[in-house]
Amino acid sequence: MSRIDFKSVCKRYAPNLPYTIKDANISIAQGEFCVFVGPSGCGKSTLLRMVAGLESITSGELSIGGRVVNELEPAKRGVAMVFQSYALYPHMTVAENMAFGLRVFGADKLTIEKKVKKAADILQLTPLLERLPKQLSGGQRQRVAIGRAIVKEPDVFLFDEPLSNLDAALRVQTRLEIAKLHHDIGTASMIYVTHDQVEAMTLADKIVLLRAGQGVQDHGSVAQFGSPMDLYHRPQNLFVAEFIGSPKMNILPGRLVRAEATHAVVEVHGEQVTVAVDARRAKAGEAVSLGIRPEHLLAGEDGPGSALHTSVRQMERLGEASMLYLDVAKDLPMVTLRVEGYAGNTAGDRVTLRLRPEQCHLFDAAGLAFSRTVELPT
Repeated sequence: MSRIDFKSVCKRYAPNLPYTIKDANISIAQGEFCVFVGPSGCGKSTLLRMVAGLESITSGELSIGGRVVNELEPAKRGVAMVFQSYALYPHMTVAENMAFGLRVFGADKLTIEKKVKKAADILQLTPLLERLPKQLSGGQRQRVAIGRAIVKEPDVFLFDEPLSNLDAALRVQTRLEIAKLHHDIGTASMIYVTHDQVEAMTLADKIVLLRAGQGVQDHGSVAQFGSPMDLYHRPQNLFVAEFIGSPKMNILPGRLVRAEATHAVVEVHGEQVTVAVDARRAKAGEAVSLGIRPEHLLAGEDGPGSALHTSVRQMERLGEASMLYLDVAKDLPMVTLRVEGYAGNTAGDRVTLRLRPEQCHLFDAAGLAFSRTVELPT
């Protein structure tokens, strides 16, 4: 069994230092692909290294397959780790690099050959088995490092930013190979650390989004844990809303006008916007934040939803789409609008935005999301 459970796991390096990880409560089912993502310094690699047994746990309980492993040495945890650095032995062939760990643990020659061949077939490395690392591309070297983990047949695979040293094209190719590996292996759980939200969204069954800074002291390290679409469509707080999505969600300050069971009305720079949330826990006049994603905005005087009047500050034409950067007012954050294809606007043009109630999000003064009354896709 490869289920992984974090129960109130904390980590700090000295009693007088702030927590690096605080109150992590996460359950990763057998065979799940879980991605730890977040900004630099949020503790995602620390959390991964605690699973590997390379970092001690200050408090709380970590279990793998129902067995508490807080004090268990790394070699007995049933995990294999792929590091950011390939760390291949330059004088050994691909086959020898992949087999090295098995030889250290005393596996017989026939078993080693069988497991290396199986891993090489999965990763399309069979024609390269007799080459040295210097004869391989960066993507091929990373696959060898992954193969070295596969031959151990672990219950849990750990990936610590394995694509960060690759160029953009190789990142996409290797990401697809890792996704295929997860599908082919099936029963092994995988934990993958990255700062790249595209990797998180495309690879993960579940995402653990970690936060850093003072928020850890107040709320814990885990900002939200759930499926990629859950974090995208139902962010629980402003941090998640702004981190997940590229370009990021538009956030505008406003004041609550009124709140009913099915919707709330918010004033933004003198204009009223209806949002499909239950904001009755807040009082009229309180400060709130209105959120909507660039691709959910509509442009035009007529149409569904509330109107918000803006002017074009700048634009980018990307080919398949255009990005318009709009001003509501000088003292408000810029709004990003994504439109399909070519947009003929120029700087200074007036643009009326339409905001549909079911596409909007609303957050209170503490940054916590109000409950949605219309569900978006999972």
